[in-house]
Amino acid sequence: MLAVAVLVPLIAALALWAFAWPAARTAPRELPIGVAGPVAATTPLAEQLRAREGAFDVHRYADERAARAAIEGRVVYGAVVAAPDGLRLLTASAASPVVAQLLRQAVAERAPERAKVTTVDVVPAPAGDPRGAALSSSVLPLALAGVAGGAIVTALRLRGVRAVVTLLVAAAVVGVVAAALTHTWLGVLTGDWWAEAGVLALSSLAVAATVAGCAALLGPAGIGVGALTMVLLGNPFSGVASAPQLLPEPVGALGQLLPPGAGGTLLRSVAYFDGARAAAPALTLAVWALLGLTAVLLGALRGRRQDAAATESASAKQAALPVG
Repeated sequence: MLAVAVLVPLIAALALWAFAWPAARTAPRELPIGVAGPVAATTPLAEQLRAREGAFDVHRYADERAARAAIEGRVVYGAVVAAPDGLRLLTASAASPVVAQLLRQAVAERAPERAKVTTVDVVPAPAGDPRGAALSSSVLPLALAGVAGGAIVTALRLRGVRAVVTLLVAAAVVGVVAAALTHTWLGVLTGDWWAEAGVLALSSLAVAATVAGCAALLGPAGIGVGALTMVLLGNPFSGVASAPQLLPEPVGALGQLLPPGAGGTLLRSVAYFDGARAAAPALTLAVWALLGLTAVLLGALRGRRQDAAATESASAKQAALPVG
């Protein structure tokens, strides 16, 4: 009774902290933004952006073409271009509608008096998800599906190669079903269908393998450890609903090292930016999946050794019994 009375409020407090704290402290922190055009025209604006210490990481570009390439390559979230008729703000709502809105406000506040500011969405969010709500809402279901997959494999007492094959097949099916829902039906994703299915499958596998691996090494308690890590930390720290650079540090960086955050970033890159900056999150997911599957195999090996030792001990006791 005492354990329940202590643990339940502790878990509730952890959940409130993990979800509410980052949301309450949302603000730009070294948010990459570009300025392009003649130095004389862009220097005052760049200095104003840098004046808000720690908020923006300002990159300089020679012209609008270079700034657009940087946005499409996911180097910066947006750029301010000094044009003859005023300022042109380039955004990418597909990268983050929240950041696009934030940049519009920031540039409007810092633009010279009576300067005309024109906004151009270089990489717009899809018509089926203009605010990015559907994409951000997909993180939690994928994490829950992974947790459920790892828990079911553990509950069915699947071990070793059988468990690994089951996790791989389940993740592949999750990827195909999720792509069919988000791309084909809802129109939320607009990239290559099979690439998106692969990202969704890898995201699910990373979570499921981690949960199953923890359970294989720690016993049933490992399911709780894996679930708490992926759902209570990975989901709110993912930054998919806004951007990692808008979360308090070190939450933004930590979230990208967990499967939900890495999966969300990778899915954006594949769905909207032709795979730009996809290597790091893909590697993160692959490492989690590989470590989890390795833990599953090691747990099965240890289990077989324990079973063999128990059988040998039982045989020795049986042999020691007096005959008749």
